[in-house]
Amino acid sequence: MNAVKPVKNVDDLVKAGLAAPADRAALEAVAARYAIALTPAITTLIDRNHPNDPIARQFVPDTAELIVAPEERADPIGDHAHSPVEGIVHRYPDRVLLKAVHVCPVYCRFCFRREMVGPQGLGTLDAAAMEAAFDYIRSHQEIWEVILTGGDPLVLSPRRLREIMEALADISHVKIVRFHTRVPVVDPEKIDAALIAALKASSKTVYVALHANHVRELTAEARAACARLIDAGIAMVSQSVLLKGVNDDPAILAELMKAFVETRVKPYYLHHPDLAPGTSHFRLTIEEGQRIVAALRGRISGLCQPTYILDIPGGHGKAVVSGSSIRPTGDGCYSVSDYRGGEHCYPPTDEA
Repeated sequence: MNAVKPVKNVDDLVKAGLAAPADRAALEAVAARYAIALTPAITTLIDRNHPNDPIARQFVPDTAELIVAPEERADPIGDHAHSPVEGIVHRYPDRVLLKAVHVCPVYCRFCFRREMVGPQGLGTLDAAAMEAAFDYIRSHQEIWEVILTGGDPLVLSPRRLREIMEALADISHVKIVRFHTRVPVVDPEKIDAALIAALKASSKTVYVALHANHVRELTAEARAACARLIDAGIAMVSQSVLLKGVNDDPAILAELMKAFVETRVKPYYLHHPDLAPGTSHFRLTIEEGQRIVAALRGRISGLCQPTYILDIPGGHGKAVVSGSSIRPTGDGCYSVSDYRGGEHCYPPTDEA
């Protein structure tokens, strides 16, 4: 694996055998809009003999990304509408997102923040912006949990992560710090003693939410990286996205959830794909998703059951797709209730 180089552009894709030379020009058009990056761990995992490899589908660009559906939007879950200061998203009363960095070790082709992340995205918070973000957290006593996301926060150096944790350590009303990441899967060697020590450099309870969508991502190296975190006292939960051509089958999804539990990672959220630009080729219908998730009941242990959720477009929070908060309206759309009791149309209309 050490001989495999990171993939950062279309030329690298062609050299790695992940794209045909004839497709170069078309893929350059995709790369001009959306960032490309694959780590050696992911490049090695891709089966080049499988025309519909579920790992390749997640990370190798596709010209279908240039097709933007009418309902898609640059900020599908409304981060900007709930950002009081740069780097903070305060959507729910007791928790905030802290988006310290907007780069990732890999770029998922279905990413809901694809317009914000990457080398041409929103970048990393500078010292002044980071201090303003901490000031906001300090001034809001209701904030119980800080969720580091972005971007992938574990691309930061242990020194930077330690600085963040030490700043949060001095904010008494913050009790929980959560990191959303793909690093244990896509760059497992980065989960070392220095990084773990940085995550624990406060008195806070730390959770790591691991994003993986297919059981093949949970390699022996990835599971060992998770074990290093868990054995150090850091709890782990999972996040996955229900994706057409990746995990849209009850047996495949069950295998993934069981693998999480075997790795001591508690299945947490299964996301319905968001309305990000150029991602319609990944999206299932609500009915398809409901059927797949319903088929998990009785098939696998209750330990393995994730909560299937939809982020309501416009920043109105999450709704449980299998619950009473989402109802068909009879015209191919749905009425979705947010946690405040508001009603929203899904997919959203131009007037929504």
